[in-house]
Amino acid sequence: MTTDHNLMLYTKLAGFRLVVVANRFGCDSDFSRELHDRLIEGLEAAIARIRVIMELEQNLLVGDDEFIAYQLEGEREIFGRFTINLLDDLEIDFDTHEYRNGSEWINALTVDNSGIDIAYPELVALAEEQLSSLAPIVKEITQETRIPVDAARVSMAGAGEDEPP
Repeated sequence: MTTDHNLMLYTKLAGFRLVVVANRFGCDSDFSRELHDRLIEGLEAAIARIRVIMELEQNLLVGDDEFIAYQLEGEREIFGRFTINLLDDLEIDFDTHEYRNGSEWINALTVDNSGIDIAYPELVALAEEQLSSLAPIVKEITQETRIPVDAARVSMAGAGEDEPP
């Protein structure tokens, strides 16, 4: 990415942040306000990352420093994997048969008389109706910035449990 590209991305992200803040005033439920707040936080995090990248690029232009170049490469790699999660985030470690949604790791292995069972939960995307006015904004953010915005809940149906009401 060039500095010009980063500046344009910074401008787009800041613009989307303003749109989401303005859209939040029309929220009629706590759930919708929470989704808006999480999206605002995610956009602010992306803006902060871009600012760090632009500062490192500027420092690299001033002087040829190997450490700054290495740090810049790392920041770009991290930003390339950046995702905004509006609800749940599920991490699965298939080697240890554990998963986590939040802070604690949970073992997916169960053993009983019938044998060994491994059941992982899965992420289920929210429908556009549940996202309401955020749906078109989320699509546009992903299209314009190439930053994925995930709005999904963890479903234990894949782990053999019924979904809560």
